[in-house]
Amino acid sequence: MSGQIVTSRQNPLCTRLRKLASSRQAREEAGEFLCDSPKLLSEAVKWGAAVTAVLVTRRELLPGGLPAETRIVTVSEGVMESVSPMRTPQGVVFSCKMPPEAERLDGERCLLLEGVQDPGNVGTILRTANAFGWRVCLLEGCADLYNPKTVRSAMGVHFRSAPVRAPLERAAELVRAAGLPLYAAALGARTRDVRTADLSRCAVIVGSEGRGVSPRALELCDAALKIPMEECCESLNAAVAAGIVLWEGWRRAL
Repeated sequence: MSGQIVTSRQNPLCTRLRKLASSRQAREEAGEFLCDSPKLLSEAVKWGAAVTAVLVTRRELLPGGLPAETRIVTVSEGVMESVSPMRTPQGVVFSCKMPPEAERLDGERCLLLEGVQDPGNVGTILRTANAFGWRVCLLEGCADLYNPKTVRSAMGVHFRSAPVRAPLERAAELVRAAGLPLYAAALGARTRDVRTADLSRCAVIVGSEGRGVSPRALELCDAALKIPMEECCESLNAAVAAGIVLWEGWRRAL
């Protein structure tokens, strides 16, 4: 662990971490992503994530148990503000290696996200799915799994659960291989009330905030699920709709 102190915003490590925060391409090329806050760092250490570098304004913000090879650099508040993607930095930013992606969908319940573009929604869904025992697969058009807003909203799920990303057709194959029925949270000719469908063992597609589930995805599904609501409302926020489906599946499996 280094005792180095950095005061320059142009320091190569600071420049590198800024690129990880702002560029999906930089993250994919490096195989690393940026996280912020002492809470997330504690979660990373707890779950054995490969933390490569840490910037910190005060050493007392660091948890115990950081790997010996982790580079730790103390920086000024100004440098922290220049690196952290948060409007109000919490004194810690760090980089982690991306974990290996899962090649199949294990478990009894899986949520497939199609075109969910808001990173906060994706992160919230990841966190909720983890709480209720669902796997999540990101399909085409979703926000980057490692966008700092996604990571922050997921609150440590990236360190606890192997990610799954696949094109729609491949994801449908994985669902079939797991022996799960495939549903869509959408209106359609074969729509069921979500309260009556058996979600204890299934896969469900939730679509984008604006367009919903694509026609091709609907074709691949066994049935559609409807969330009853007041007639004056046409739809729900993607994270809210997903949360209802996730809860229904969890309680049915109890």
